[in-house]
Amino acid sequence: MEARRQFRNWDVYLRPSPYAILVRRWDKVSQTPGKSWPRSVGRDLPPGLLGPVAYTGQAMQSIADLRTSYERDELDEAASAADPRLQFELWLQQALDAKLPEPTAMTLASVGADSRPSTRVVLLKGNDARGLVWFSNYRSRKGRELEANPFAALQFHWVELERVVRIEGRVEHTDAAESDAYYKTRPLDSRIGAWASPQSDVITSRAVLVANAAKVSARYLLNPPRPPHWGGFRLVPDRWEFWQGRRSRLHDRLVYRLVEDAWQRERLAP
Repeated sequence: MEARRQFRNWDVYLRPSPYAILVRRWDKVSQTPGKSWPRSVGRDLPPGLLGPVAYTGQAMQSIADLRTSYERDELDEAASAADPRLQFELWLQQALDAKLPEPTAMTLASVGADSRPSTRVVLLKGNDARGLVWFSNYRSRKGRELEANPFAALQFHWVELERVVRIEGRVEHTDAAESDAYYKTRPLDSRIGAWASPQSDVITSRAVLVANAAKVSARYLLNPPRPPHWGGFRLVPDRWEFWQGRRSRLHDRLVYRLVEDAWQRERLAP
């Protein structure tokens, strides 16, 4: 069974199959059906074609039916590192060796003074015994939230390796020397952008950013200094969790908790 919707000179079919949405273009002159496209390769379709049917019951049902069997690897207590940072470095290196897209991308979760949580993706720029480091605007929403509540959570999701790493802990600013050193390694456009963007503020249009960047370029030429409102954050972990996908949703989960300056490792039920 499939439901048919019409949109201009296109027919849209919704059906319970691997391709939940199928579209077919009708010839305007002969009124005969032409080529059909499964939804997954419909990038050349006219704007708005799928808008009227994007959230129909049958389309949503197909999403609910999606399944992946995780069978790439396992995570055993005996084979994992006693120090979670060493385990993380092993997995991160494997993600880098596999040439995954954006292997250092991590979701950062923070909670503001109003108790509302928010997330965004940032890039890991440092990792050592002191913690995990990223850089951003201290006046941004995340900067304000971390000022009000200096605790956060990070998550890496390496889909291709069927792995997730979650880290929780206290957040602090890196010192000025560390922020300066990293800022100098950034491309010139990125250094100018740190000045030009009032991150998280409402602006009237993109022209505001372009005008700000032009002013910064004219003022500092090739050597813009680090803005005082821009620098590093460091999360000092007190909890790590490593998740490895397994068959039948019986995933491996190892959690490390800092107890009296020592890491305690435990297995969690998936």
